[in-house]
Amino acid sequence: MNRSLLAVVIAGLAAPLAAGEAEEAFVEANILGIFYHELGHALIDTEALPVFAQEEDAADVFSILLVDALYEDEAAQSIAYDVADGFLGEAALRDEHQSDVAWWDVHGPDEQRFYNTVCLFYGADPEAREAFAADMDLPQERADYCYEEFSQAYDSWGAVLDDMAERTSGHTMIFSGNDTTLTAQIIAPEVAALNEELRFSQPITVKVEACNEANAFYDPETLEIIMCLEFEEHLFDLAALLETQ
Repeated sequence: MNRSLLAVVIAGLAAPLAAGEAEEAFVEANILGIFYHELGHALIDTEALPVFAQEEDAADVFSILLVDALYEDEAAQSIAYDVADGFLGEAALRDEHQSDVAWWDVHGPDEQRFYNTVCLFYGADPEAREAFAADMDLPQERADYCYEEFSQAYDSWGAVLDDMAERTSGHTMIFSGNDTTLTAQIIAPEVAALNEELRFSQPITVKVEACNEANAFYDPETLEIIMCLEFEEHLFDLAALLETQ
């Protein structure tokens, strides 16, 4: 279950990119990461999976596990850099607006989500990803446990994905959206690729549409993953903000 999606954009990320190219790569990687996060929510719901902690944390774990599982290492590392940096961008935006951390929120603080993402991705292959951990300033105190963290996460989610991949019948995801938008151009082929690999207990619709907010979410009432078009602009703003840090 390994492929190189978005090869033209992502495979070239090991080399320095021009500012505009780097921003677009950041946006595309985070659109993927966000979609995988929402797909995690969808599977928790439709596959009736037990969650023993915060569901948002479980969806974050699922997202970075898919990045590690689906992509060749060079592309996976490029995506992981940008997805992790996306959390730093959200933290920088919060600081810019002088907003307090919403400790009551179901999502963990962005800085913690950053380190969780870095740790899990590093833990999947510590020997090959030492440079990644160093680039992301992962403290050794946390790095020492990342292999175990990844192994635990893989044992949980891997069994679910293996079961879905082995099914001889079931449902697929259905894509709906304007194919001319960047989000649709990223998500439509991803839906098609996942449909070739997995069968779902229930049909899940993936919609790319305007929401009047920069957001992405899973609706358990309609079994829909909604990828809001406004999130593209938000991600470009985050990329620009990170350039100034």
